[in-house]
Amino acid sequence: MKIAVVILNWNGKALLEKFLPSVVKYSKEDATVYVADNNSTDDSIAYLKKYFPEVKIIQNEFNGGYAKGYNDALQHVEADIYALVNSDIEVTKDWLKPIIKQFKENQNTAIIQPKILDFKDKTKFEYAGAAGGYVDFMGYPYCKGRIFMALENDENQYDDSYDIFWATGACFFIRSVVYHELKGFDEDYFAHQEEIDLCWRIQNEGYNIQYVGASTVYHVGGPH
Repeated sequence: MKIAVVILNWNGKALLEKFLPSVVKYSKEDATVYVADNNSTDDSIAYLKKYFPEVKIIQNEFNGGYAKGYNDALQHVEADIYALVNSDIEVTKDWLKPIIKQFKENQNTAIIQPKILDFKDKTKFEYAGAAGGYVDFMGYPYCKGRIFMALENDENQYDDSYDIFWATGACFFIRSVVYHELKGFDEDYFAHQEEIDLCWRIQNEGYNIQYVGASTVYHVGGPH
């Protein structure tokens, strides 16, 4: 199973300096790492070429935001699974192995989200995706591990795997064939909510979405 870890970057050299080392260190055994650059005006590209020559670079023509940025970049990535990872994500040792196992054992699973903890306080879940997303009867999105601004402590209560309604765009995995089948993200969403829209459409096609608590990442993030 071929995995591509794809980080979308725009003027994010400082974030790449801080977080890319963990992604490269803990992904190189199981995946190829890409940085998709949204036409940065800082020296992100020069930094990557100098310090991370093993990372593949995709240069988008302009900053089209999250949705278009990934849609454009992923046309140039050949893999079975895309891992879409924010530039402010720190990953952990063996973070990919439980994800790969779940995809192999569950052919109908199209998207997987790992456990997302707060980089600033690693005892707590993180705002963006926590332990997987749902939508209530009024259409309001929420997460296990976080209700409004209240973040739960991680006490291993969400270390299992289960179905969820949506996976956060901060860090999720998707089968490439499904991504392209649905023509990727809706580009009317420049940033935010595009992942919920994609997850909703994927479920309408009969696929399922899962959370895998055996894989952990840390996200700076925070409320939007």
